[in-house]
Amino acid sequence: MCLAIPAKILKIEDNLALVDMAGVKRQADIRMVSNARVGEYVLIHAGFAIEKIGEKEAEETLQLLREII
Repeated sequence: MCLAIPAKILKIEDNLALVDMAGVKRQADIRMVSNARVGEYVLIHAGFAIEKIGEKEAEETLQLLREII
């Protein structure tokens, strides 16, 4: 089973973005997501942004993850 975590894009340099995943900051490759912008949310899997998602969906998913941990 695979898990993708919602993350907010904080900074973009070339094809790498600094993202915040529930308070944890990491770099993620954003080449698979077209027109990714600072402030948007993406799903991160294995270090890659795989899809853009809305802020509401991201927050709901993060809350569910907090509840099961």
